[in-house]
Amino acid sequence: MHDVAIVGAGPVGATLALALADASLDVVIVDSRSAGETTRGDRTLALSHGARLIFERLGVWTPLAATRGAVTPIVTIDVSQARGFGAVQLNAAEQGLPALGYVVSYRALQGVLDDALPRAGIRVDFGMAVSAVRGARDAAAIDIDGHPDAPVQARLAVVADGAASSVPGIARRRHDYGQVAIVAKIALDRPHGGVAYERFTADGPVALLPEREHYALVWTRRPADAPQTIALRESAFLAALAGHFGSRVRGFTKASERRSFPLTLEVARNTTAERIAVIGNAAQALHPIAGQGFNLGLRDAYDLARTIIDSPREAIGSAPMLERYRQSRSRDRRAGIAITHGLVQLFGNDWPWLRVPRGIGMMLLDTVPLAKRAFGRAMLFGMR
Repeated sequence: MHDVAIVGAGPVGATLALALADASLDVVIVDSRSAGETTRGDRTLALSHGARLIFERLGVWTPLAATRGAVTPIVTIDVSQARGFGAVQLNAAEQGLPALGYVVSYRALQGVLDDALPRAGIRVDFGMAVSAVRGARDAAAIDIDGHPDAPVQARLAVVADGAASSVPGIARRRHDYGQVAIVAKIALDRPHGGVAYERFTADGPVALLPEREHYALVWTRRPADAPQTIALRESAFLAALAGHFGSRVRGFTKASERRSFPLTLEVARNTTAERIAVIGNAAQALHPIAGQGFNLGLRDAYDLARTIIDSPREAIGSAPMLERYRQSRSRDRRAGIAITHGLVQLFGNDWPWLRVPRGIGMMLLDTVPLAKRAFGRAMLFGMR
């Protein structure tokens, strides 16, 4: 029997395993990918400075940053609202940091983590599609498709893969925002200078994240409008985007790799069950409005690793250990979900009576150094 079995060797599951690598524990990961398989497509991840610190401790930040085109620093974040006054600018220098965050290639990060796991002595069983995760008094069992008589057994099973998030004893709630995110690569007629933009509009937020020599776009649209927007000719698409950003950003020259996906909030009401914990997207899948979801998942993994390491081996997966983990994550998790959902509700409409208080709030946040620094620290490191 293993001490810890992790479902999913993605960034969150791999982070947990690497954080346990020096603890002299029997840790195994099961992953549905074939050995050596990478993701079919790439996508953009927004990493906070706090996430960078986690990767530095695990020894994966240096090889990631050395990968050509894998990491782009965000030095300034410009936040504004359409059809209203008030704006906020967060700057790395004000926080005393080299960057507020980083835009990272998912494929590059996964490749670095895949290389790090065997070097750390972590066993990964590829090609293992999980059909069920079951908890019992003495051990958890992970059922594998095609191997009904040979479940993976461990003192603690951790589900770090959103695709395997259905776990007995963990209820989930889902909220459909009635929005669709259009993502694309956007070129400008000048260097981006490491500046990220978040613009709140009547249809929802629009974000531009600096990525290599271009911007990664996340554009919220109503479901009925998204197909027509994606189908626009490039010039018309860029004109519509410029109209949303107004004078805040100018000079869009090219749009490529356009696609869309629905926006929902899905949250596990409780992140543990008997001998089981869920982390990352298996615990909470958030709206991308504030870039908090992935970073919250990394903190789940790191805090769970610390709780495991601080427990005697025979107590791993026990009810008291899992309760300590829940308590350690409670404040940060609630705050991350509430802030993200609250921003969608506050800025995701065009009620005229809200524009003035929203503008005043943004002006105060931008001009009161203590409040600005506190808000920035919460976004960068979470609520501890």
